[in-house]
Amino acid sequence: MTSWVGRTAVEIAAAVREKRVTPREVVAEHLARIERLDGRVGAFRVVRAEAALAEADAVGARDDLAQLPLAGVPVAVKDNLPVTGESNRVGSAATPDTPADHDHVTVARLRAAGAIVVGLTNVPELCIFGTTEGVHGTSRNPWDTTRTAGGSSGGSAAAVAAGMVPIALGNDGMGSLRIPAANCGLVTIKPGFGVVPAGIGDGDWFGMSENGPLATTVEDARVMFSVIADIEVVRPDRPTPRRIAASVRSPLTGVAISKPYTTAVREAAGLLNRAGHTVQRADPPYPLSLSTTSLAHWTAGTSVDAAGLDPRKLTRRSRVHAAIGRRFVKGVRTGRAREQLRERLAPFFAEHDILLTAALARRSPKAGPWHERGWLRNVLANTNYSPMTPLGTSPAGRRCRSRSAPCPPARPAPYSWWGGRGRRRRCWSWPGSWRSCGPGSGPRRSTRRCRQAFLQGAMHDVQADAAVAGMVVGVGHRAQDREAEGEPEADGRVGLDDGVEDHAAEALVAGGGEDVFGEGAADAAASVVGVDHEAGIGDAVGGAAVVRVT
Repeated sequence: MTSWVGRTAVEIAAAVREKRVTPREVVAEHLARIERLDGRVGAFRVVRAEAALAEADAVGARDDLAQLPLAGVPVAVKDNLPVTGESNRVGSAATPDTPADHDHVTVARLRAAGAIVVGLTNVPELCIFGTTEGVHGTSRNPWDTTRTAGGSSGGSAAAVAAGMVPIALGNDGMGSLRIPAANCGLVTIKPGFGVVPAGIGDGDWFGMSENGPLATTVEDARVMFSVIADIEVVRPDRPTPRRIAASVRSPLTGVAISKPYTTAVREAAGLLNRAGHTVQRADPPYPLSLSTTSLAHWTAGTSVDAAGLDPRKLTRRSRVHAAIGRRFVKGVRTGRAREQLRERLAPFFAEHDILLTAALARRSPKAGPWHERGWLRNVLANTNYSPMTPLGTSPAGRRCRSRSAPCPPARPAPYSWWGGRGRRRRCWSWPGSWRSCGPGSGPRRSTRRCRQAFLQGAMHDVQADAAVAGMVVGVGHRAQDREAEGEPEADGRVGLDDGVEDHAAEALVAGGGEDVFGEGAADAAASVVGVDHEAGIGDAVGGAAVVRVT
C-alpha cells in the first residue's frame, strides 16, 4: 500500500487530481502521524481531525478537482491567522478563546486551491521570540527534540519537518519564517511588501510582517507561494549570472558568526562561483545603530499587539517587551529609520545583486520553558543565535502591480527564500544551477554537515515598475556540527539574575526612544546588554570590530 506521508505537496496533488488517491485517505494518514508524533514534537495547538476529514470529502466531490493546484494537500496554519470556527490564541492566555467567523485571505486561497487545514500550530506569546513555547505547548525541532524549532512560526516548521503536513502557512516580521526554516531544514519565502496579503495583528508590525510558505522542496514552496499570492510563478528557461557579495559579518554589533557558519558561507561562495556567478567578498555598510533600530521595531510591534490585553495574563518577558516598545512606537511609525537604512544600503545593492550570508550565527537554544524566564535572558538568547534577520525586515519598494511574477532570476516579485535539509533525498537548485542534496528519509539525529540557504530581498518586475532591491542568500550548518566543535550554547545564560531585567527595562524607557537613532536610546540599549568587547576576530567577520556577549 502506498503511503502519502512524506510525499511532497506537488506529488499528493497530482495523485488526487488523477484519482489515484482520495483527499480523505491523504488527510487520514497525516492525522494518524500527528497523533503518533505530536506529543513529542509539540507542533499543534489545535488539530481539526473531524473537520479536516469532512473538508477532505468536500474537496473530493468538487467539480474542478482536476484543476486544483493543491488538491487534497493537508496544510497547517500558524495560530495568529484566523481560521473559521477556530479561536486565534497567538500563544497567549490573554487572548480571547472566541472562534473566528472568517478565514484569513491566505487561508481562503489555500482552501480554494484544494488544500485542507488540519490544524493550527503553536507560536510563542504574541509571536515575539525566535523560540516557540508557552502556555499552549513547546515546539521542538524534529531533527533534535532537545532543541527549539525556532520561532515564531516554530509549530508550522516542526509540523512540516516531522512529516505531519507537507506544507504549512507561517509569517515573518523579524525572522519568524527564516529562523525556524533554518533550524528545521526547510524552504521558505518571505515575500516583499504587498505581494501576499498580510493582515497579521494590528498593523503587521509597521509593515514588516508578511505571510509565506514552509515546505521541504523549492517546488512545493513555489506552488504554495503562487496560491497565497494569487500570481503565476514560472521557472525561467535558463539562469542568469548574478553579482554576489559574500559576507561573514553580523549585522548586529555584539554578535559574532561562529566558525562552522562562516565556513559554510565560503563553501557556498565557491559553489556559486563554479555555477557561473561572479562572487566577491564584500560587507554591507551596516550602521552601528542597527541593533538599536532593530530593538525599537521589535518591541514597538509587540506594544501595539499587546494593547487591550490583560497584562496580568501575559508572561513577564512579554510584559517587559511591550513596556519598552511603548516609548518607541511614535518614532517607528514615521518609518524614518527604515528609510535611512534603505538609503544607506542602496549603493551596496547597486553593485551587488545578491548578498551571501550565514543563515544563523550558531545552533538554536535548547527547548525549554523560555516563557517562564526573564526578558533579558530571552533577548540575549535570540540575538546571540539569530542576528541575521533584521536586514530583511524593512518593506522595500512599491506594491507590484503585475499579475504574473516569474521565479528567480527573471522578473519576480519581492521574496525571501530559505532552503536546505529535507526529509527525502531530493536535489534542488538555485537558480537552476546551484544544487544541494538532503539526507535519507525520516527525521533523525545526524552529525553530517548539511547546507541551508536562504535568499531574501527583492528582484524586480520591469513592466510593473516595482522597485529594485537586493537579495540576501544565507548558508548554515546542522546544529549537531556545533556540538562536535564545542560551540557555546545560545541559551542566554550569561550570569545575569532575572531581577536585573526590571532595571534594564527602566533604563531603556528612561533613554527615550522617539528617535530610534538617538543617543539616549543607544546608551540605554548598551546599558541593558552589558557586553564584553573582544578584538582579534577581524578576519573571521570581514574586519569588523566584534562585540561578543559573554
